This record gives sequence, C-alpha cells and structure tokens, in this order.
Amino acid sequence: MTGSDFRALGEGIYASPQIDLADVAAAKDLGIALIINNRPEGESPDQIAGPDIAAAAHAAGIDYVAIPVTHAGFSEPQVQAMAAALDGAPGPVLAYCRSGTRSTLLWALARAAQGDSPDDLAMAAARAGYDLGPIRSLLDMLAARSA
Repeated sequence: MTGSDFRALGEGIYASPQIDLADVAAAKDLGIALIINNRPEGESPDQIAGPDIAAAAHAAGIDYVAIPVTHAGFSEPQVQAMAAALDGAPGPVLAYCRSGTRSTLLWALARAAQGDSPDDLAMAAARAGYDLGPIRSLLDMLAARSA
C-alpha cells in the first residue's frame, strides 16, 4: 500500500486500512508522529502483527499505541484512550484497522467527547470516504455531554 490509502480526516489525522512495514516509512515521510493500531491481534491470518508494526514505528522514531476495537463495538475506555492518544500526540497521527472504518469511528467518538461538532465530524469522515451514520446517536450524546 505504501501510504497511498492514508485518508485525511482533518488537520494532522489520517485513517487507513491495515498497514504494512513499508507504510511505516511512508508515514515517516508524511511526518506522522504516532501510529494508532485499532485492530485486535489475530483478527485475520494475513494481517501484520501489531508488535511488528510497533517495532518498525519505533525504529523510525514514530510513537505507537494499540487501542484494539473488535466488531462488538466501542467502549467508554476505548473512547477515552483514543482521546488521550490524540491529545498527547507530538504531531500528526495515523490510525489504522482492517478497512479504516473502526479507526474513523473511534476518532469521531473521541473528538465528539471533546466537544467537536458531530456535523463537522460527519463531513470530515465523508470526505475521507467513511460514514459515521451507524454511530450518529453516540456522537450526539457525547457532544451534548461535553457541553
């Protein structure tokens, strides 16, 4: 893939389908400072293991964190962990999962919990090719709670 499917969600945040080791170099070239892995280990036999991506990221001077999300859905601790990772990142962030969808949804939930507009988040996700429709009520709830 070599970074060709890094999709900008906003200033300094990208979502991507599963990355490989060459994508870590492409991320470095893009100035990525943090890679967030939202894919659980062993989800698919063809996925690159998280520890391998972490090692490549660290070797390239990129921070790495795993916040795995299964198809069971999102939890408050995952949303909080994503918000903390985004807020603590020393620069641009690349989040990835199998297709980029879970990463995008978790990013949106974390941003809504921080007070970002669900409408703005939905437009940003749509520009990147992702649909926040399945979590719209959660976005609205989190945004209202943060107000």
